[in-house]
Amino acid sequence: MYGNELETGDYMEPRCLLCMDGDGGSPVMIPVERVIDKEEELLGKNDYEGAERVLWYWYGEAVSGRDEKGRFSMCNELMGLYRKTGKKDEALAMAGEALDIGEKLGISDRVPGATAFINAGTVYKAFGMSAEAVELFEKARAIYERDLGDSDARLGGLYNNYALVLADNGDLDGAKELFLKALDVMKKVDQGELEQAVTQLNLADLAARRSGGDDTAEIGERLKAAEELLETESLVRDGYYAFVCEKCAPSFIHYGLSDYGAELSRRAEEIYARS
Repeated sequence: MYGNELETGDYMEPRCLLCMDGDGGSPVMIPVERVIDKEEELLGKNDYEGAERVLWYWYGEAVSGRDEKGRFSMCNELMGLYRKTGKKDEALAMAGEALDIGEKLGISDRVPGATAFINAGTVYKAFGMSAEAVELFEKARAIYERDLGDSDARLGGLYNNYALVLADNGDLDGAKELFLKALDVMKKVDQGELEQAVTQLNLADLAARRSGGDDTAEIGERLKAAEELLETESLVRDGYYAFVCEKCAPSFIHYGLSDYGAELSRRAEEIYARS
């Protein structure tokens, strides 16, 4: 039973029966943007099962309609969902499928293909396969730095996630360089304070690791910066804000700021309850 039952109209569209001839004709394209909007709406309510249900429905529609671009998009969304929910086998299967489709579509040297590299690399990292993730992030970095501007949030996300992979592999200097690059990019992005806060906490963790926990000055500076960013008045207090608060709370608790960590958790619960 799903926490928030979906109405049929939430994930089905009228279909042209004349277009659904499985033996030929043009592919029937699924409404990718609308599907992702619905997924984000459900995730904003913390309804992961509902989001999974929507994505699998449209994955099936993409397969039936021979819409390979649509299937590629659904694989990318599903691998991210399974990463968040800790389903390793499912996440790895979707990652492999997305990479195969990207190759088949001839987009592996373009931004959509690079995004799939990042998504798959993030899956590998999440499940203890950081060494395998490095090659994917390197490929993505070459494409993103070539094709995206230095104020594009996607570039900041690449730097932040790649830095985490390098840190896992023991390259702490390389990780710090990329975290700082991520900050530079996200300072130029509207509503980029949330990503900056996450990166500041990552830098606090990196400082603790580099110094064995003795560099209390830098750790303190990073925590203070993260808190100030999370308190930015112009931030929209939506589901994504709740997700970031939930993600950041354990870091503040770990470094002895239990009251603030608890406050972030309370905010997240309050936002989810309203959704």
